[in-house]
Amino acid sequence: MPSLYIHIPFCLSKCPYCSFVSYPGLDGLHQRYAAALLREAGELRKNSSIPPLTTLFLGGGTPTLLSGQDLATIVTGCTGLFGRSDQTEISIETNPKTVDQEKLILLRESGINRLSIGVQSFNDRELQSLGRPHSAADAAETVRLGRAAGFDNISLDLMYGLPGQDHHSWQQSLERALSLSPDHLSLYELTVEQGTPFHPRLEQGQLELPDEEEIAAMDQITATLCRQAGLARYEISNYARPGHECRHNINYWQNGPYLALGAGAVGCTDGRRQQKTTDPLRYCEQIESGQSTVQEEECLEPAASFRETVIMGLRMLRGVSRARLQRRYGMDLDGCYGDTLTRLIDQGLLEMTASHLRLTARGRIFANQVMADLV
Repeated sequence: MPSLYIHIPFCLSKCPYCSFVSYPGLDGLHQRYAAALLREAGELRKNSSIPPLTTLFLGGGTPTLLSGQDLATIVTGCTGLFGRSDQTEISIETNPKTVDQEKLILLRESGINRLSIGVQSFNDRELQSLGRPHSAADAAETVRLGRAAGFDNISLDLMYGLPGQDHHSWQQSLERALSLSPDHLSLYELTVEQGTPFHPRLEQGQLELPDEEEIAAMDQITATLCRQAGLARYEISNYARPGHECRHNINYWQNGPYLALGAGAVGCTDGRRQQKTTDPLRYCEQIESGQSTVQEEECLEPAASFRETVIMGLRMLRGVSRARLQRRYGMDLDGCYGDTLTRLIDQGLLEMTASHLRLTARGRIFANQVMADLV
């Protein structure tokens, strides 16, 4: 069980596109929550026999709303309990305007070695439309501070397909990001989820998003600029310099096991997927009283888990390993999918190599359709 995810569900403000478990205005709960995390970690460690962590990821929300000392205590406490090595990847998500030089130095000294900055855009008008409280200049300054604090693995998150955006503004935003020499980029097309403020606006025709032609132009710009900058695409939405691929997320895409701590956190071990209580106060109360924090649990049958592993693995450019599937499930692709697989290959959407099943370049354009056929 080499991976651990820790969810910090606090944020400065709720963005209108966000469907994650996150809450603004709970500053008074921060220290209590940090203590609850460490207590949960101790209980989890008692019941788990695992090798040292390969990856640890603090996500949110905005983890860096916690104090630098609280974050350092969480990281050192968890790595002390579960163990780590010199190669352990320890990531933290941050947003501009939530860190300063002192906090970043403290985080680096605690063992965190990968900084993931939620920029979303380098266009101030687009940032305002997304409800982001920072500016493009704030984002660039956060990268500078991260480098000065000793982070040599910095990732930037950007979004495209934004309201009012065209391929020209996307190119400018991406060029600004690349000028900062990031080691990794996560580039996500905006998806408007039900339950977010953006959704009723889209339904009522009040939110104008780029059309398919503009999105295709943005995708082409992304491929060209990232290639020129030396960042290779290794997953549908992720690009990295060699050796800087996010190992924590690769474990997700390979449908590997991972432990999880915190309100709303989802973990998956021994074929059981569990989600913790989503309310941060309730989570603290349950931990403090020794109650279970599990809110939902799902046990996948082998055939369903096989299909899920295929779908997630196809997000990777190298695809899903046929040998790994056989070792893990004792099943093969032909036996599971039959004519559906043959049809997708004949349509030029999938290709079968000696070792992997993967999307073709054309298949990546229609990835959602392909994966729907393979569910």
